[in-house]
Amino acid sequence: MIIRSNYPVDMALVPDVKAFFDPATNTISYVVRDPSSKACAVVDSVMDIDIAAGRITYDNADEIIAYIEENGLELEWLIETHVHADHLSGAPYIQQKLGGKLGIGDQITVIQETFGKVFNEGTEFQRDGSQFDQLFQDGDTYQIGEMTAFAMATPGHTPACMVHVMGNAAFAGDTLFMPDGGSARADFPGGDAAILYDSIQKVLALPEDMRLFMCHDYGPNGRDIQWETTVGDEKEHNIHVGGGKTKEEFVKFRTERDAQLSMPKLIIPSIQVNMRAGKLPPADDSGKTFLKVPVNEL
Repeated sequence: MIIRSNYPVDMALVPDVKAFFDPATNTISYVVRDPSSKACAVVDSVMDIDIAAGRITYDNADEIIAYIEENGLELEWLIETHVHADHLSGAPYIQQKLGGKLGIGDQITVIQETFGKVFNEGTEFQRDGSQFDQLFQDGDTYQIGEMTAFAMATPGHTPACMVHVMGNAAFAGDTLFMPDGGSARADFPGGDAAILYDSIQKVLALPEDMRLFMCHDYGPNGRDIQWETTVGDEKEHNIHVGGGKTKEEFVKFRTERDAQLSMPKLIIPSIQVNMRAGKLPPADDSGKTFLKVPVNEL
């Protein structure tokens, strides 16, 4: 495996990072502020759903909006690290209120093609990523105020996974969990444990004091919820890949472990919404909106 060494890492840049934890989905969303301006980005926001009632609400997104407004920040980017299978994105709602561009990895088209078939979407469902404002390729840079951020392709959990690096802070999505949480599953359509291992090595090749921020934490063994660690800590202590574990060891463990896991409880609504950039499917002729439940497909 060849690991790029020319990513524009700038450890001297220290953005302010504000975390928002959603206990219903164990998701952590972030507001990341450029240290030299009022510009900010939102990473992996959450829209609330009561799946039993079919009811959408926006408490988590409203909390993020309030924080940005109260601190006089200017939202420039809404970043999705991947197409989440365990929560719905709140990005379009936040964008409607505050503006900003919505970006995701360019392999979203693979996700849209795969799950467009799973959910039997019609020809009106575009599979070209056009629902998003920006499709990032590996190494692409973008500005948050005066801060240069970049996207690092990290497929394996899904084909479209990316780690976004902003100064000395990297947002890992589901590529890695906290050291005692290990790594994400690799058995979704398009997932691959060997590719995930290689992607993790790319992340672990970043400077050891790079701050890493997780998208999820489940408090293993009853500990308090945590979401920040470092590359060095992951390299040494991650229970799935730390301490020099080989690809063969990882693939064997990950494959056996994934075979025991049930599907995330929100995967059906999450994928349908998130592959549309956080938007609900179009209403039918009566003006009502529905989500599909494919039988024996996942």
